[in-house]
Amino acid sequence: MRRRPRQASRQPVPRAAQPPPRGPRGAGRAGSRLRRPLTHLQRHAQVFLGSLGRLSRTPLTSLMTATVIGIALALPGGLYLLLHNAERLGGGWQESARISLYLKRDVGEKQARALAAQLRGRPGVRQVTYISREQGLREFRAASGFGAALDVLKTNPLPAVLVVQPAFSGDGPQAVQGLLEALRKLPQVALAQLDMAWVRRLYALMALAQRGVAILAAMLALAVLLVVGNTIRLDIQSRREQIEVTKLVGGTDAFIRRPFLYSGLWYGLAGGAIAWLLVRAALWLLQGPVQRLALLYHSDFTLTTLGLGPSVALLAGGGLLGLLGSWLAVGQHLAEIEPR
Repeated sequence: MRRRPRQASRQPVPRAAQPPPRGPRGAGRAGSRLRRPLTHLQRHAQVFLGSLGRLSRTPLTSLMTATVIGIALALPGGLYLLLHNAERLGGGWQESARISLYLKRDVGEKQARALAAQLRGRPGVRQVTYISREQGLREFRAASGFGAALDVLKTNPLPAVLVVQPAFSGDGPQAVQGLLEALRKLPQVALAQLDMAWVRRLYALMALAQRGVAILAAMLALAVLLVVGNTIRLDIQSRREQIEVTKLVGGTDAFIRRPFLYSGLWYGLAGGAIAWLLVRAALWLLQGPVQRLALLYHSDFTLTTLGLGPSVALLAGGGLLGLLGSWLAVGQHLAEIEPR
């Protein structure tokens, strides 16, 4: 009898050996594409926090470097804020300027009031006040103290006056020059006066101060770049052997550059925060004397502090300067380090 050949026993294939189920074409590629940006951001976040931890291991050195950056940023920031307050003060003085229109003697009260109503609707005019000849004489009598001498006069020598308050724009004192020239040409006006010489001098001084602040800010920004660049250079030299080993195992320049760039960014942000604190402290110390001086002149002027916009600009400027300084330092000194 012939024996039947034994059938091979079918054993279940292990799950690990089974081929993975096929999904739609391109599903794996799409998933990998989605994972790549996420992984890239995770690596940046790790290096970002790791650079902060590295700076926290040397708190005194890091604080000294950030303080130097903060002082360099606080100087132009504080001067800018003082100029801004000076512009506000000058704007208040400018608002107090008036154009005095001395009318001709033959202009009657009805004509003067009609001219005042006409000027109130004119562009560039905020308010017009009519002072009659009798009212002007009474005010002059009360202010001058020459009442007995004025009683001798048979007629009132004072003309009627229209006091015009210009509607100032952001163009400074030059904005009212056209209005003044137009009012001088009115047939009812004998003389038009505008005392703006001191306001022009103030704005000229502020323009000069703004140019000086811009120059100082540029010089101090260069100083911040040098401070951050020198700090990153010393950090690169202290980690020279680590950089050589990283290059030997295939680390790219971008991978090595990344923690130094984030360190410069942290230095800049910390310097911007210290500059913000210094400016706020200086304004707090000046607030009391400025208010007492304003009360002597019957004014409610107060210093404005750093708002949200200038504060963000100060922090962002510090961060950008720190990042740029570290970029320059790493680009110059990293190329010099090659594994032997």
